[in-house]
Amino acid sequence: MSGGLRFGYADTSFGQVHYAECGSGPPVVLLHQTPRSWDEYRELLPLLGRTHRAIAMDTIGFGASAPLAEHSIETYAAAVVEFLDALGLEQVALAGHHTGGVIAIEVAARAPDRVTRLVLSSTPCLDAEARARRRDRPPIDLVEVVPGGDHLTELWRRRQGFYPPGRPDLLTRFVRDALILGEDVEKGHQAVGRYRMEDRIGLIGCPVLCVGASADPYAFPDLRLLTSRFNTAEVAIVEGGMVPLMEDHPEEISHLITRFLS
Repeated sequence: MSGGLRFGYADTSFGQVHYAECGSGPPVVLLHQTPRSWDEYRELLPLLGRTHRAIAMDTIGFGASAPLAEHSIETYAAAVVEFLDALGLEQVALAGHHTGGVIAIEVAARAPDRVTRLVLSSTPCLDAEARARRRDRPPIDLVEVVPGGDHLTELWRRRQGFYPPGRPDLLTRFVRDALILGEDVEKGHQAVGRYRMEDRIGLIGCPVLCVGASADPYAFPDLRLLTSRFNTAEVAIVEGGMVPLMEDHPEEISHLITRFLS
């Protein structure tokens, strides 16, 4: 145990899924962005653990979970449902950030009886136009490995502008997670770019909270459009929030999620 955190592995047909959890009470499962791991929620878990059983899983194919041959949002979501089965969780609240939000949408669409509430943080809104834009977009995190190690600096520099100044610790954690994936580091981004969200989002009937980070250039422009895709959805904006919203604003995120779940 570390700081009240508990760690474990759950067996699924895709391989073992690694997770960290904290607290007890109603369960809330947290899904991370690409190319991160449960560590994205390191600061948030103890805060949510005051009132909930907060569980942050490594998406299948990421972190310490089993690797995947074929990456897709549908596969990620299927593994989440099997993860819930393995932990004996009949119903959960589900929260996802960036890619994790897209996975959460698919989970809620394929297993609506399992998801009581849905929190979508910095989640892109995908349709044919968005997929076309992403199709020709250059790689976000994939860098060519060179003997001198300059690729490590390149990976750092690509993300540096999206992280708060004076927080090299957060960038270090990002680089560590990215390096674990090796050549698969881009697979999650590509899976998002193929996902037909417009075919699935109408199947969601549970309450939804859409959270936007005002200084996140990737996702914040999609906030209003995503919200409009639901019959009713609450909206919350974290002013000054950037891509590492979960690590940089854990108290505010904890307050938003706890209030919404209660």
